[in-house]
Amino acid sequence: MCRSRFASSFFLRCEMASGTRKGSMAASRGGFLSFKTDLDSSGPKNKRKKRLNKNKKKSWNKHSDVHDVEEFLEDVRLQERTLGGLISEKPDDNLFFVDAGDERRDSKLDKDKPLQVDVILQPDSRIPTPTDGLVSSEKPDGSRRRKDKPLRIDLILQPDSRVPAPKDVLAHQIPNAKKLRLIAQRAQQLEAHGVVPRRQRLLQARLQRSLAGKGKTNKPAANNDPQRGFYDLWSGAVPETADPWYLQQTKKMLVKRPARLNVKPSTLPAVEVPAPGASYNPDFLSHQALLLQGHEIELKKQKAELRLERQLAFPKEQIATRESAFQEEVEGLIEESDDEGPHEYTPLYHAASGEKKTERQRKWERQLREREKRWKALRQARDRQQQLFRLRSLKTEVLQQEETTGRRQEARRAKKLEEESLPRRLGKLKYQEPDLDLQLSSEMAGSLRRLKPEGSILKDRFKSLQKRNLIEPRERAKFVRKHKLKYVEKRAFKEVT
Repeated sequence: MCRSRFASSFFLRCEMASGTRKGSMAASRGGFLSFKTDLDSSGPKNKRKKRLNKNKKKSWNKHSDVHDVEEFLEDVRLQERTLGGLISEKPDDNLFFVDAGDERRDSKLDKDKPLQVDVILQPDSRIPTPTDGLVSSEKPDGSRRRKDKPLRIDLILQPDSRVPAPKDVLAHQIPNAKKLRLIAQRAQQLEAHGVVPRRQRLLQARLQRSLAGKGKTNKPAANNDPQRGFYDLWSGAVPETADPWYLQQTKKMLVKRPARLNVKPSTLPAVEVPAPGASYNPDFLSHQALLLQGHEIELKKQKAELRLERQLAFPKEQIATRESAFQEEVEGLIEESDDEGPHEYTPLYHAASGEKKTERQRKWERQLREREKRWKALRQARDRQQQLFRLRSLKTEVLQQEETTGRRQEARRAKKLEEESLPRRLGKLKYQEPDLDLQLSSEMAGSLRRLKPEGSILKDRFKSLQKRNLIEPRERAKFVRKHKLKYVEKRAFKEVT
């Protein structure tokens, strides 16, 4: 029922909004006068209507033409804004006047009085304009005149809408206004009673301590010390730049270097001095010591190779002989008879007896458990009493244990110092010592001109970085061919062959 009433009212509105109903709408408004000329009823009235189905709400919105209704309402709003109401509702005295043409009356009129047409066109809005409070001025001859009238363009541009502007509530809100107001009231009450706030009291105490300790040369306080002194940045005195707090606040203190960066990863020197026997003209003993060192290195390599061959060698026990070969051939052909009888099955556990214990047996077991518990307690008490007579031996044992712990600590400390000079495992590869650069006695040269160079400076520096734990041990990347090589005989080669 509600939908049918709404549909009928909507159809009625649409019919009133058509071109044939402009005159009727104006008539319904009681002699409505429009500012625009397109709202009169002089248009064609016998225009054929287009028949459309309006049985659905979608068709209402699509085929209903309310353009003329919107124009009519816009004209009404325009008259309300400019004239303060509709022209048709204005009395005749505000719109027309009778000009009698009396010369005596015209001479008595004030020259500054505006024309009647200007008065008619003045806005008759009930909202006062901001220029109503202008102060009246005087004429050049000293006589008073009425208040200055604003310009017409200013009156047009003034907002004369009857709808008040919305208030911006958020612009007047303050976060935590109630809390701040209570804090301010509490501070005023304390100040009225002569009580100084704790924060201000601590600042005054720090200022007094800083002034009292100016002549003393004490160690500067830490940055996280709440009792440290502070500087007045706006004072004319030049503060001491050695104070870490002042340097930190003025951004002049450098960032503290981490302690781990001050520790070298290895105690080895950057450039190791070679052995005396590596000279181009060494003495006999130094050269022999260097040869012995190279000989020991070669022996270690040879032993490692022999150990690897021995581990990979085929064991002699598994070498096939004639007997073992024959035994494998006749395997399964000869059946061995077992003369032993069938084995008896012996269970691994004994089945629990199904007999129920009597009350006497349970009481006896309980007494045995209590007796064993009392005997253990007596034995522990006797052992504690006997330890009183072993104080000297216990003291000797403690001293021996402390000495053993001290020796172990020293051994661990010495081992740690030795490991600092050794290369660590930084990657998946282990550090390998480079080959020792030496010359045999037959290869020795007596002068620098005939000296044969040994080793490479670039490889020596690279190995030194690895040995000092600055870079991880690396190996040359292996070249892997992605595609196989394809051999093709050229045409010129084919022609020759």
